Amino acid sequence: MEAVHEDIVIVGAGIAGLTTSLGLHRLGIRSLVLESSDALRITGFAFTTWTNAWRALDAVGLGDSLRQHHQRLCGNVSTSTISGLQTSEMSFEVKGKYGDHEVRCVQRKLLLEALANELPSGTIRFSSKVVNVEESGFHKLVHLADGTILRTKVLIGCDGVNSVVAKWLGFNKPAFTGRSAIRARVDFKRNHGFGNKFMQFFGKGVRSGFIPCDDNTVYWFFTWTPSSSSQEKEIEDNAAEMKRLVLSKLGKMPDEVRAIIENTDSDSFISSPLRYRHPWELLWGNISKGNACVAGDALHPMTPDIGQGGCAALEDGVVLARCLADAFLKEPSGEKLAEKEECKRIEMGLKKYAKERRWRSIELITTAYMVGFFQQGDGKVTNFFRDIFAAYLAGVLLKRADFDCGKLSIS
Repeated sequence: MEAVHEDIVIVGAGIAGLTTSLGLHRLGIRSLVLESSDALRITGFAFTTWTNAWRALDAVGLGDSLRQHHQRLCGNVSTSTISGLQTSEMSFEVKGKYGDHEVRCVQRKLLLEALANELPSGTIRFSSKVVNVEESGFHKLVHLADGTILRTKVLIGCDGVNSVVAKWLGFNKPAFTGRSAIRARVDFKRNHGFGNKFMQFFGKGVRSGFIPCDDNTVYWFFTWTPSSSSQEKEIEDNAAEMKRLVLSKLGKMPDEVRAIIENTDSDSFISSPLRYRHPWELLWGNISKGNACVAGDALHPMTPDIGQGGCAALEDGVVLARCLADAFLKEPSGEKLAEKEECKRIEMGLKKYAKERRWRSIELITTAYMVGFFQQGDGKVTNFFRDIFAAYLAGVLLKRADFDCGKLSIS
C-alpha cells in the first residue's frame, strides 16, 4: 500500500496529544491525531488541576471556558482514619513564585471535548491503532491495524503507558508499584454540600480523596495494595466487589463522606494498577530521537499521589508545540525550507523539548512515588511519621504545582 504523507502525526487523543495538536494549531501548524478508540477516552472521570495546569490551559486558550464549569478549591484537609483526627489543613489561597495558586477538579470528559472542539475538522482520526513504526530516511512510516501507512516528518507518541512510540525509542514498560486505584464520580441531584475543599484520608495501607468538581459533582479515589495479582484482577472485573472493598477499609471516616461511596452507582467504578517509569530511565533514555518523541503518560507515567499526571501532560503539550513550531517556519522569501535544513530544525526542536521536560518529569515521578510511599504506608513507624509530617507532605503538592511552562509564542 502506498504511504499517505502527513507532516506531523500524533499518536493518542488523550490530554497530551490533544493539547500538543491544539498548541500547534494556535501557531498555524496542522497535525493529525491518531486514536485507537472509536471515541474520546474519558477513563478516570476527573483529575485535580493544579496551578501549573491552569497556566498551560491559558496558554492554549481554554482556561476561562473550563473555569466556568469547575469550582475553585480553597484548601486541603487531611485526616487519619486510624485515629479519626485531622492531621493537617492547608490553604490553596496563597501566592507562589508565579502568582496566586489556583486549584480545581476538572472532569476529564469536559477537558477532552474542549480540546477536541477547538481543533479543525478531520484532525482526529478515530479507530486508528498503530501497530508498528519504521524508519524511511529521515521520515517515519506509521503502520495502522487497518493496513494504512502514514509517512511523516514528525512522530509524537502520546499513547499512554503502553506506548508503541516509547517502545520504539527504547523505553521499558512502566513498572508496577504494587498498588492499585479505584476511582469514581458521583452526580448529586442537588447541591452536595461539601463546600470547596479537597478532603484526604489516610489509614492502614490505604489512601482516599474526595474532591468537588462543582456544586453537584464529587470525584473520589481510593488507593490500596492488593494481596496478590489475582485479587487485583478479581476486583478490577467486579464493580460490586470494588465497592465492598472500599467500604470495608475506610476506617474512622465521617458518615457524610462514607455516604458518597455508598451512593456511587456500581457502573461508575473503575480500577487500575498504578505504574510509573523509573526516573533513571528518563535520565539516560531517549525522550526524543531524530524526528520522534514522547509526551504525557508515554513519557512520564507516575503515581497519582501528587495529582500531577494530567497537569504534566498539559505542560508537555505547550512546550512541545512551542519547540516544534520553529522547524516549520518559512524562509523570509516565502519559500519552503530545504528538506535537509527542515529535518535539522525538527531534530533540534525536539531535543530542546526533551531538555526542558527531562528534569521536570524526573522530579514529578520521584516526588509522587515518595509521597505515595509515606502516605499509604502500613507500618507503625510509617504511620507515625506520616501524621507528624502531614503538613509538609501536603505542602509538597503546592510546591510541585508552582511551575510555569510558558506561553505558546516563539522567538
